[in-house]
Amino acid sequence: MDKTNQNKDKLIITRVINAPPETVFKAWSEPEQIKKWWGPKGFTSPEIQVDLRKGGKYLYCMRGTEGKFAGKDFWSGGVFKKVDIPNKLVIVDYFTDNVGKKMLPSDYGMDKNFPKESTVTITFDEENMKTRLCIMYRLPKSKLAREAILKSGMKEGWNQSLDKLQELVEKY
Repeated sequence: MDKTNQNKDKLIITRVINAPPETVFKAWSEPEQIKKWWGPKGFTSPEIQVDLRKGGKYLYCMRGTEGKFAGKDFWSGGVFKKVDIPNKLVIVDYFTDNVGKKMLPSDYGMDKNFPKESTVTITFDEENMKTRLCIMYRLPKSKLAREAILKSGMKEGWNQSLDKLQELVEKY
């Protein structure tokens, strides 16, 4: 079951996964596991780096495999602000180049109003021997920036990625 909702302050994507939080957190935080599910349909993840500690950084690459995105790399990175294994992560997320230098979202074809960075909270709550995974973005105050996020396809991309994550961890 997946659910996406939003209000003026938050965009929340929720998914109940038939696996314990420890398993889902491991798939979320270990580079070799992340490579198996990160990115929507039509994308692979050839490069993933994770320094899982407060103040540690991460760097992810999504590579398009078909259509207009075939062979195109999309890099994102960020900083872990809170790491509570296996319960919660708080991150600051942004677009980067292949070495982690911040890039403008418009460099990747996003609307010029798309925020330069986002604070994201990911929780892994045990619920009836399953995991309620929740991804919560704090939405910017600017109406134009909120609209840019909502029109970006981010919700659909996340849900396609979570389909792959769910398939991966439910096989364990």
